[in-house]
Amino acid sequence: MQVLKAYAKINLSLDVIGKRNDGYHLLRMIMQTIDLYDVLKICRTESGIHITCNKSYVPCDNRNLAYRAAKLFMNKYGIRSGVNINIVKNIPVAAGLAGGSADAAAVLKAMRNMYLPGVHDGELARLGLNIGTDIPYCIIGGTALCEGIGEIVTPLKPFRDHILILVKPPFGVSTKEVYEDLNISKIIKHPNTGLIINAIRKDRLGVVSENMKNVLENVTLKKHFVLKQIKDQLIGFGALGTLMSGSGPSIFAFFDDMLKAQECYDKMKVKYKETFITRTI
Repeated sequence: MQVLKAYAKINLSLDVIGKRNDGYHLLRMIMQTIDLYDVLKICRTESGIHITCNKSYVPCDNRNLAYRAAKLFMNKYGIRSGVNINIVKNIPVAAGLAGGSADAAAVLKAMRNMYLPGVHDGELARLGLNIGTDIPYCIIGGTALCEGIGEIVTPLKPFRDHILILVKPPFGVSTKEVYEDLNISKIIKHPNTGLIINAIRKDRLGVVSENMKNVLENVTLKKHFVLKQIKDQLIGFGALGTLMSGSGPSIFAFFDDMLKAQECYDKMKVKYKETFITRTI
């Protein structure tokens, strides 16, 4: 049996710089792994793909990216036996944290380890792109610049051990709908990606926090006013900076003081059940 942790991600920046003819948006974003994860237990079985999950609202059929990842791997490499996948879900769903993609990446890695240990991460990333644009990053992990539609992943100097509070309000957001509602020509302020990368290189949390930018906030924050309220509340508790992750609705904030972070967590947890205190890894 393979037991893997599937880690969530946040965006330290997210910029949309164009659109392809097929409708996919061209992105330039800085992704960061955080210490919030699902646990997957994966083992061989005689035939089929069988998924169980601790959350009743998570589909256990071909709607689940973990299922599709297993099927993709089997079809690609001619695997005739089956697989059992148990998912202990801790990452909020439809949250902008790549929880489904992280699970799919873990399945691809586990099946590689079980069947074809010679397959390298780059090949898995290319394979995973067929079912999800966040999967290549989730295969690589860490701190990375992601470009194209997400398939060009350039590792950056690790931005580890920075405390953050993560708040997921009690609703989900459709990534597809957010991108459909985004008008690229109306984006006035883009992230200064180069400045953020340089600050990461020097491990300057304050500079990163002050310059984080996600152009998808232009869409999601207008639809859900509570997200702006959450951001303001986090700043009120002493956060260095806040940002929406991905297409939302999760909001995170960096802190340079654990006592302030703990106080913020205690207060926000009363209002929002899915509030987490964690750190970058």
